[in-house]
Amino acid sequence: MRFDPPLEEGRLIRRYKRFLADIETTDGQLLTIHCPNTGSMLNCQVEGGQVWFSRSNDPKRKLPGTWEIGETPHGRLFCVNTGRANALIEEALLAGVITELNGFTAFKREVAYGQENSRIDFRLDYPDGPAYVEVKSVTLGFDGTTVAAFPDAVTQRGAKHLRELAHLARSGVRAVQLYCVNLTGIDAVRPAEEIDSAYAQALREAVACGVQVLAYGVRLTHEEVVVDRRLEVLLGS
Repeated sequence: MRFDPPLEEGRLIRRYKRFLADIETTDGQLLTIHCPNTGSMLNCQVEGGQVWFSRSNDPKRKLPGTWEIGETPHGRLFCVNTGRANALIEEALLAGVITELNGFTAFKREVAYGQENSRIDFRLDYPDGPAYVEVKSVTLGFDGTTVAAFPDAVTQRGAKHLRELAHLARSGVRAVQLYCVNLTGIDAVRPAEEIDSAYAQALREAVACGVQVLAYGVRLTHEEVVVDRRLEVLLGS
């Protein structure tokens, strides 16, 4: 996925009210732009850090741009825009990059399912039945390690999705939790037990029920972001 038009560069002044970020562009312009990330962005945002943003010319928009990429305190790049994760995974599915999911004959997005009024990100149809795929964007990393973690804040919604997947798996339907790790310099991903122990336990219970857990990393620059490699999944105790 290439950024078109090209992203513009700046420095982060502050992020606040979850969805707002004040930045200074390279030519000294002060802007308030949209931050499309509902998480805490723990260990990601740093005041004065480098940012790249897309600019909108839509006169109906309240904010002139969207924060797309940031630089962590550890010098890694991360994709701020969690809304891009599904598009990245779709691109990778169609290109055959996610080899464990190859061979589908059709797919649908945002399909209603489950016992708790949920929607799955992708339903892939195979000759022997469907696979339900839930996608999560991962940006939480730690200094001195190449292992990322999810979530970066307590997520009851994430635990709910795991329960839904576990129910499918117990019913004999293929269910997949897929982590799209939008952070450079990462080799593996794990549940962030220290942040949300309930989610970590729900993930292990889902695996015990037969849910397949996959993680894929990206090649990320200020010009493009592409899913390009499988990562190890560490479930812990």
